[in-house]
Order: sequence, then structure tokens, then C-alpha cells
Amino acid sequence: MNMNIYSPSVVTRMNKALLIAVSILVLSLAFSVKSYGSGFESSAINGTLSTELEDIKKQVLKLNRDLFILEEDLLFPASTQVAVFVSVDIGRFFKVDSVELKINDKDVAGFLYTERQRKALEQGGIQRVYLGNLKEGKHQLTAIFTGMDSEGRTTQRAITHQFEKDDDVVMIELKIEDNESNYRASINVEEWVL
Repeated sequence: MNMNIYSPSVVTRMNKALLIAVSILVLSLAFSVKSYGSGFESSAINGTLSTELEDIKKQVLKLNRDLFILEEDLLFPASTQVAVFVSVDIGRFFKVDSVELKINDKDVAGFLYTERQRKALEQGGIQRVYLGNLKEGKHQLTAIFTGMDSEGRTTQRAITHQFEKDDDVVMIELKIEDNESNYRASINVEEWVL
């Protein structure tokens, strides 16, 4: 597969080019408004200008979305991309306060949860905690969760997961699940390769 890879400086230049293009569009619209303002049917002109302005807004939003997608593809190409997600089963036996991620013994991400974010996870939400690049080969993910157990004591749960990175995207979900048999939470790993 032939793929163009751009450096971050090229992406920055592309962002500047987009900003210049938008500025030119806005300035041309402003001059159009000024020239229309001296005309005799201002209500019809205002309607036309509103329509043109809405069209320009839609074009700018589309350009911005396309640029974001291009930037994401350039900075995190599929051949090197790894994403780590966190989800919570019910959360009765473990209320998560924070998570710390390490890949190959290097800190890569950390997150402190608010009460609102914790409730969102407990209601079925899923959070992307990490998105990064790794070279092909074997890697080790370590996740350390800190939180409160069902009796209000501070506790930690940790898991280590070995995975292999090839030229496909690797997505790893860390699931905090309640275990009814011992009234504790466990962390399970589900891995998707796209």
C-alpha cells in the first residue's frame, strides 16, 4: 500500500493554509456586505447574504473535519496505531478514582476521574485513555487502577497484558468488572485487531 507520510511541520503548514483560506473567504464576504449595503433592496440582499454565509460556514466545517481526519491519519497511521480504552461493568465493588498506563515500562497515560465521569463509566460509557504509535513486535501493557472498595477503603487493582503489534490497528479495552463470588472487582482485557 502506497501511503504519503507528512511530517508535523507539513501538517502545521496545512493548518496555516486552511486559516488563510478561511480568512480570505470571510474578508470577501465582508466586502460583499459593504457593497450590498449601499444598494436599494436591503432585505433581499440580507437574505442572500445569510444563505451565502451559511454555505461558507458549512464549507469551513467540512474543511476542518477533513483536516482533522488527515492530521489524525498522518500522526497516528494505522500501521503503528495502538488505542487503550477503559470501561466499568457496574462499579459496586470498586469505584475508580484514577488509572495509570505503562507500555514497555514507560508511563504513557494517566487520568483522574471526576464523580460525573465515574458515573458515566458505570452507566455503560467507554473512555479512550491512550492513543499512540508503537513499532511492530511484542509489547507489554500495565494498567494500575486506584479507587475505593465497597467498604470505602482505598485500594489498587493492576493488570499486565502482553500483546503483539503488527501492521494493523490494535485496540485494547480494560474492563473493570464486579465479581459476585468474592465481592471484589477484577480487571479483564479484551483486545481487538482491526
